[in-house]
Amino acid sequence: MVESLKCRGVAVNYAVPAQSVFTRFVKLPSVGEEQADQIVAFEAQQNVPFPIDEVVWDYQLMEGGAAEVEVVLVAIKSDLLDDMNAAVEGAGLRTNVVDVSPMAIYNAFRYNYSDYDGCSLVIDVGARTTNLIFIEPGKVFSRSLPIGGTKITEAIAKDFNEPFGVAEERKKRDGFVGLGGAYADPEDPDVARTAKIIRNSMTRLHAEIARSISFYRSQQNGSAPGRILLCGGSVSLPYMREFFQEKLQLPVEFLNPLRNVAIVPSLNCDEIGRVAHTLGEAVGLALRGVAECPMELNLQPQRVVARQRLAKQTPYFVMASACILLCLGAWYLYLERATDLTTSAAAKIHQQAAPLREMQDRINAVRAEIKSQEDVVAPLTLAVSDRSYWVKLIDDINSRLPGELIWVVSFALQDAKSPEPRAAVAPPAIPGVAGRLGDDKAPAKVLLLKGLYLENPRKAAVVDDFVSKLSQSPLYEVKKDELKRSLGNESEWASEYSVALLLKNPISRK
Repeated sequence: MVESLKCRGVAVNYAVPAQSVFTRFVKLPSVGEEQADQIVAFEAQQNVPFPIDEVVWDYQLMEGGAAEVEVVLVAIKSDLLDDMNAAVEGAGLRTNVVDVSPMAIYNAFRYNYSDYDGCSLVIDVGARTTNLIFIEPGKVFSRSLPIGGTKITEAIAKDFNEPFGVAEERKKRDGFVGLGGAYADPEDPDVARTAKIIRNSMTRLHAEIARSISFYRSQQNGSAPGRILLCGGSVSLPYMREFFQEKLQLPVEFLNPLRNVAIVPSLNCDEIGRVAHTLGEAVGLALRGVAECPMELNLQPQRVVARQRLAKQTPYFVMASACILLCLGAWYLYLERATDLTTSAAAKIHQQAAPLREMQDRINAVRAEIKSQEDVVAPLTLAVSDRSYWVKLIDDINSRLPGELIWVVSFALQDAKSPEPRAAVAPPAIPGVAGRLGDDKAPAKVLLLKGLYLENPRKAAVVDDFVSKLSQSPLYEVKKDELKRSLGNESEWASEYSVALLLKNPISRK
């Protein structure tokens, strides 16, 4: 069929049979749409007889009273749905909508019989099951009965003791619903026997339909059906309409899903009219693609949902990729332009810098000459500076010496690590370059002062005052841990002291 219609790759709507779907009609309090989603999800977990993660389910809110709303809840096993969907996609088609057979018929009825009021009962007699669809304004209820054309064929095959295929051919060739009562039997005993078997099977179906009507009225608060509409392949048996009219005592007609559907002139209207009652699901599925339907269930497999979501996102991905490419292109153009400008500016700067580089070379040559001259005069400059070093140092010590009670006897230079003085010179004997004592050329870092202080009431406190003033000098630091002083006694007129000064900028003794 796909090859004949040349529709490979087309997105299609298809319906799953009622016996494969779990259907439940639940009444909920009238709440907002967001809360309804949460409540229905809870009801699905409670009512679906399978783990919720192993099924695909959907629901439809129906009109209800002011205080409640009716929900049509349907679910199907995921693995079963995947098998059906694999068959559809294996034929080269793409899945769009997955509907439920009774609900597709319901949409076809509402589209073609909008002028019908009251309660209508659609009886869809198929091969395996018979679907009962109770339809009222704003209300729907369906029930699936395990009796259909296959049961009739099985009964014929059992009674005639023949294979199922032969019995099916007999049913199609000779089968009709026996009228019973005062009607005479056919002359052919096999035909009469077949008609009786079919009538017995239909009688059992009628009993189930009667119980379903009672259940609908008592448990679902529905109204009594005012009319019967037949559809499905098995209602093509002769006298099927008369049988239901006799049993149910209601007006019975065949469902015409093409009642409000235009048919192109190229089709044979008479031939289509003879099989119109079998096209309920097809019309209901077609309506899902061209109009807003009262029942819009969709049991799409998870893989199809993911694929459609990706397909919707693909334009955004393409646009995002295009934007990224445009940004990269703009950035490339910017960098190329910036490179050109930078190269041009660098060339101009290089041209302007050429004379400056020559000047820089001349300046560097002059600086080198100045540096060489400074290296030559550096010893002389240092010698001039060193001549006043000891004068400044001794003058600093003298300025901090009290006017009485204490005086300096001698001072000597020594290394910081060596406690032994290198030389000892009394202040008056220091020559002009006082720091150049001894033969060692290393700079002396410690100046050791020795002196006396007179016996006085404050004792050695006068030495502490002198040391305190020495510690304020910027030329040296007082090593207080090497401060020594003798306490003296009354028999001595003076006592000795010594203090070590760590020079901050000692000069070399060359």
